[in-house]
Amino acid sequence: MKLLVAGDARVDAGKTTFAAGLLASLFDAVGFKPRAGNDYWFDHDDVSTALAEGRLYGKDIATLTAAAQSGERRDGDLREERLNPVHRLWRPTPDRTGLLGESGRTFLVDRVTTAEGQQFVVNGEAAHAGLVPDPLFEVLPLADAPRVRTVDGFNELMAERYLPAFERVTERIADTDPAVVESYSDIALPVEGIGFDAVAVVGPTRARIYDGERYLKACEVASGSAREGQLEERVDRVIEMIEPVSTHNLHPLTSDNRDDPKRVAAAYEPVYEALLDAAFR
Repeated sequence: MKLLVAGDARVDAGKTTFAAGLLASLFDAVGFKPRAGNDYWFDHDDVSTALAEGRLYGKDIATLTAAAQSGERRDGDLREERLNPVHRLWRPTPDRTGLLGESGRTFLVDRVTTAEGQQFVVNGEAAHAGLVPDPLFEVLPLADAPRVRTVDGFNELMAERYLPAFERVTERIADTDPAVVESYSDIALPVEGIGFDAVAVVGPTRARIYDGERYLKACEVASGSAREGQLEERVDRVIEMIEPVSTHNLHPLTSDNRDDPKRVAAAYEPVYEALLDAAFR
């Protein structure tokens, strides 16, 4: 069984809280977040925690990993970097457009997990401008990491390193049962080639449940191609084409409850049951 959790808002949609509760409600499930990122400024506590371990990952995948842990899955093969093969670190840069066209923020470093291990990519323009903080160079093996200075150069690295990483995690998802995949931002589909059985689109105050086959078909129509990834479609563009199987209110949770996946699972139990019903239709 493959379940997708997507968000209808770019930030604070509640995807990770919902996905963690879903993982806690399933037996022996594994959570994946193929693409993720955080901000050196706004998420500095999380960045500092990872750097203290000589690593680069975010709070979201750490939450999913903890929610899904069982005695059989506490091995190094399922660490955060393998479940989240691409992680991007940003920083705010007011009045500056980044290398990839981002406004008001700039990507600093990407961590890409491949079959050979962890690899890093540095934004050469940001490094030249002194925007990459010194602790990153002190902790991470960035000395020999490639530095990209142009979009064309970045696209070459995408083909060489990023795409194989996505293909590898897609294979892992396909081989995992049950698997819960969390998307990023408000992107409709984070990986291609997975036949999701059901989809939960989560936002503030509500969750909408969709049949997986119809959702994937809508993604295909929205992109104009059977191959996802040529154009990253937003959730709102996809779900305007299909009706949900059901819609559910999500009541707010205190921070103590949000931080405990088992409590989230209990609070949202009817929604998770509806999602599983849609998966087994």
